[in-house]
Amino acid sequence: MLLLKKAPKLILNSKLPNVGTTVFTTMSRMATDHNSVNLGQGFPDFEMSEDLVELVSKAMKDGLNQYAPMAGLPILCERIAEKASDLYGVEINASTDVTVTPGGTYAIYTALTTVLEPGDEAIVFEPAYDSYIPNIEINGAVPVLIPLEFPGYSIPWDVVRSKITEKTKMIIINSPHNPTGSVIREDDIEQLRQIVKGTNIFILSDEVYEHLIFDGLQHQSILRFPDLLERAFVCFSFGKTFHSTGWKIGYCISTAPLMKEFRKVHQFNCFSVHTPSQVGLAGYLQNKDSYNNLGAFVQKKRDYFNQLMAATIFKPLPSFGSYFQCYSYAGLSELGDKDLAIMLTKQYGVTPIPVSAFYHEGIDNKVIRFCFCKKEQTLEKAVEKLAKFRG
Repeated sequence: MLLLKKAPKLILNSKLPNVGTTVFTTMSRMATDHNSVNLGQGFPDFEMSEDLVELVSKAMKDGLNQYAPMAGLPILCERIAEKASDLYGVEINASTDVTVTPGGTYAIYTALTTVLEPGDEAIVFEPAYDSYIPNIEINGAVPVLIPLEFPGYSIPWDVVRSKITEKTKMIIINSPHNPTGSVIREDDIEQLRQIVKGTNIFILSDEVYEHLIFDGLQHQSILRFPDLLERAFVCFSFGKTFHSTGWKIGYCISTAPLMKEFRKVHQFNCFSVHTPSQVGLAGYLQNKDSYNNLGAFVQKKRDYFNQLMAATIFKPLPSFGSYFQCYSYAGLSELGDKDLAIMLTKQYGVTPIPVSAFYHEGIDNKVIRFCFCKKEQTLEKAVEKLAKFRG
C-alpha cells in the first residue's frame, strides 16, 4: 500500500503584520449597522455633474471601450498639462511627464515603490493619510514619524532637520491636508527647499484636494517650483475634484526621467485606466469653471457646517482646505476619541472619524473629524443629533 506523505502546512509571512481593516471601513460599516449619518469617510452624498456623466456615457456608446495607452489617453494627458500650466505656470510635457492612474492612492503607492528600497527612510507627518505607512513598509523601507504641531497642525521644520540621515530617501507632504484641513504656506516651501537642496531626497506631494482650498489662500503646489519638481512625484485625484470618488481615477506628474521609472512599476500593476472615463474627463476639462469654482463651492459647505455646529459643545480647529473639519472636545469628556466616535455612532446616530487613527501610535488629542462635503439636509440632520451630546 502506497503511503502518501502529509503535505507541509502552508505558511504565509505577512508583509504587513500590523495592518488590519482601515478605520474608514470599520466606521462606515458601523454607520450602516446603526443607520447613522456617516460624516466619517470622505465622499459626497450629492450627485456629480450630469455633463460629465453624459460625456462618459457617450464614449461608451461610441465604442471607446478598449484599452487606453498605458500612460493615459493622450488627449487627457494634454488637458492635464494645460490645466497645470494655467494654474501653476509650469510647462508639462503631456507625453513624458503625466501618467493617469486608478486613483490618487494608487499614484502614491506607485511613487513610493518607484523610489524606496529596503532600509531607506521616508519622513511622514502625522496625523497622516492611512496608506502612507503601509506603502513604505511593504517596500522594506522605514517610516520616520514626525507629529505636526497641535492644534494648528503645522510642520516642525527644526524637527525635520534633526531626523534627516544618510538613509533619508523621501519626504511626504500633503496639502490641503487629510485629515486636518491644514495647508502648506510659502514659508513651508522655503524650508523644504533648504532641506532637500544638494541631497538625494525625493518628495512625494499628495495634492488630491488641490482645488478645495478656502479663505482666499493659494495652493502651494510643488508644480510651482521647478527645483522641487525635479525631485518630486505630485499626485492628484479626479475623484476628489469632480465628486466621483467611486471612479478611482487620478494622475501623477513628475519629470520625464522620474516618470519613466514610475511607469515601469505602473505597467505591470494596472497597465491602463478605464477608457470611457478618460474620454469624458478630457472633454469636461475644457470647461475651466469645472474646477476653478470648486473651492468656493466647498467652502460654503464648510462655513454652513461650522455655523450649524455652533449649537454643539464641540470646538472647531482651523480648516483651510479638503473635505474635512476637525473638532476638539478636550475638557468636555473623558472618553478617548475612538470610544467617543463609537458612542456618537451608536447612541446619537452620527459617525465621525477619531483622529488618533491617523497616528501610528494612536496619539489622542481628543479630536474627531467630520466630512462636511454633503447635502445641506445631511449636515442639518447630523448636527441636530450632535447637539444632544453634552459630554
